[in-house]
Formats: sequence, C-alpha cells, structure tokens
Amino acid sequence: MDTTTTIKQDIRRLMVENLMLQISPEEIGDDQPLFGPGSVGLDSVDALQLVVALDKTYGLKIANPEAARRILQNVNTIAAAVIQHQASGKL
Repeated sequence: MDTTTTIKQDIRRLMVENLMLQISPEEIGDDQPLFGPGSVGLDSVDALQLVVALDKTYGLKIANPEAARRILQNVNTIAAAVIQHQASGKL
C-alpha cells in the first residue's frame, strides 16, 4: 500500500473519530465533498475541529479561511496538503 493510500485512510479515520461521524471511514469517498449538498455533511464547527486535528496529527497548519476552503474540500485535497507539508518538512 502506498503512502497516499495510507494517509487517505488515516484522514478518514481521523474525521470519523474527531468529528464523531455516524458513518464508517470506508463510507467517505476520496473525492466526496465534505461540506454542502451531496457531502459528508460537515459544518463550520467540524471544519474547526478538523483543522485542529490535522495540526495535532500532521503538524499541518491551515493559516486562513481561504486555505481551509481549498484544503478541506475532500479527502484527496487534505491528503495532498499533508503530503506536500511532509515533503517540505523533509527538505
């Protein structure tokens, strides 16, 4: 299993555990929106908790609402941000 797949699984698990979602991690699609119509159904409080959890787990700091909107779209966009953050930290 590659790193990206592992990170996506970890992110789904982190979301379910931290946000107390009533679904299993496997039910969250990689490109399923987290907010809005047809989404996982997260709200602004969930977004804040997710930002804190990503910082605690990965050291990923999301500096402003614009960055949060870009990163917190779906599991794929969060994973990409985590991978980019990890890569930049290892240089």
